[in-house]
Amino acid sequence: QEMLSKGGEAAVSKDALYGEGHTDVLIMGTVKQYRLLIKKLKLQPLGLKQVAGEIENLLKNLEPAARRVDLCHGKSLQFGERTFIMGILNLTPDSFSDGGRYTELDQALRHACEMREQGADIIDIGGASTRPQAEIVGEQEELNRVLPVVRRLAHEDMILSVDTFRSKVAAACLDAGAHMINNIGGLQLDRGLMPSLVERKAPVVLMHNRLHIDTGKPYQDLIADIINELDIMIKDTVAAGLPAEKIIIDPGLGFGKTPAENRLLMKRLATFKGLGKPILIGASRKRFIGRTLDVEVDQRLEGSLAVLAIGILNGADIIRVHDVKESYRVARMTDAIKNENG
Repeated sequence: QEMLSKGGEAAVSKDALYGEGHTDVLIMGTVKQYRLLIKKLKLQPLGLKQVAGEIENLLKNLEPAARRVDLCHGKSLQFGERTFIMGILNLTPDSFSDGGRYTELDQALRHACEMREQGADIIDIGGASTRPQAEIVGEQEELNRVLPVVRRLAHEDMILSVDTFRSKVAAACLDAGAHMINNIGGLQLDRGLMPSLVERKAPVVLMHNRLHIDTGKPYQDLIADIINELDIMIKDTVAAGLPAEKIIIDPGLGFGKTPAENRLLMKRLATFKGLGKPILIGASRKRFIGRTLDVEVDQRLEGSLAVLAIGILNGADIIRVHDVKESYRVARMTDAIKNENG
């Protein structure tokens, strides 16, 4: 009724006309109409004040604005002007795409510097494979793989991210010169991770990943469910003491999602801007691309680049890739089109 009185629209279930149970409400209107609604709802009981606050926060998050994330060791990322390239450096023998290629220290260092020269802004270093059914790597083995590389690359002019969910690995790498943590496990896999990040004021990528929390639970509404679960992760992280501006989100392409769900996620990626955080996507060479195109992992470059371009147009701020040279060129071209005035 309030939205209708402001000239907007409100849709409810037909059962609501007969007072039968509860119903969702879909409200539609202009920004001005939403602001008028917010003022009215703030004065109402029955939890409507909280609803008003959530709508107000959503409108704020959707406003065009440059966002800056301060990293460890004096570096930062300024989002809004261009897309950042995160080059993948796998130090594992069993990664689905490039396992075993960079397990020696000199190989890893050369590849990191090569990716930087090709246009990578960030090098994401991983010592444990995240592919389904991968062998679980012990904490000390992960450290043995990752820490020497971080120590050597810390002297280079590049931003270092460490792909880990373990608190000991994260703490050691941040202390050795890493600038941020890319955490695929949310907060569930190692409860000690968040205190380590808070102590060091380290930024973190929070990735949506049902594989670790509720493998068999079906999605009721794919996009709404992922957004709600990411929102809970954000709130839990802030409650643990990490400032909200230290958080980057990743909707988790390929993690517990079907090929069709991954495609829909990319189509609707802009919806995630409502969370008010920079968005990272990692689609490079993933299985849903292979299933869509019916190609093996070494034939997924074109599909990966297509997803990359769609992601940038729909609001991705960081793209995590294997093929840096090609991805850099596609990102620059897509940015130029997206940012063209007129």
